Amino acid sequence: MEITAKMVKDLRERLDGGAGVLDCKQALEETNGDFDAAEELLRQKGLAVAKKKAGREANEGLVESYVHAGGNIGAIIEINCETDFVARTEPFQELAHNLAMQVVAMRPHYVSRDDIPDEVREQELAAYRQQALDGGKPEHIVDQIVEGRWNKHVSDIVLLEQSFIKDDDKTVEELITEAVAELKENIVLRRFARYELGEVAEEE
Repeated sequence: MEITAKMVKDLRERLDGGAGVLDCKQALEETNGDFDAAEELLRQKGLAVAKKKAGREANEGLVESYVHAGGNIGAIIEINCETDFVARTEPFQELAHNLAMQVVAMRPHYVSRDDIPDEVREQELAAYRQQALDGGKPEHIVDQIVEGRWNKHVSDIVLLEQSFIKDDDKTVEELITEAVAELKENIVLRRFARYELGEVAEEE
């Protein structure tokens, strides 16, 4: 099957530009023009690229901020890559901006689930277990219920596991993986802080 320039363009648009022209053309050729299969192939290749680059040093990057209209809520993040050249590219800067917006909109508490303190995790699991038992759930399925509730909670409070606000079919981690595949460098979301007017006053 002949792969036309329009087919390549359509696939790139479908991926929001997250793959290069040659990669899209090759994927369409390998899948005989099947867009769904080509998209999945590119996703798998992106995961493979990200895995290969995951251990590489990432000490360049950006500190990006976003303040919501009205100036009542803001966030600041640090996101790292391998070179200053990539840090200055539009795709990397757009990624940083989107992640700062994500923090403002979705109120994450941690970057990854590894950052959740053990005592917090144990308290939550114990509470879920007690709720399940109090609800009369059979003992043999309680562990399954607890795990499901914990994973749902994690997807709410962990930034990398949240659904991306501009496309809830992908997580923030998948968004970063796509950027790694496109920019050919390791990318690490290092840390973030979120500020909301009146928060400290309320806590005091």
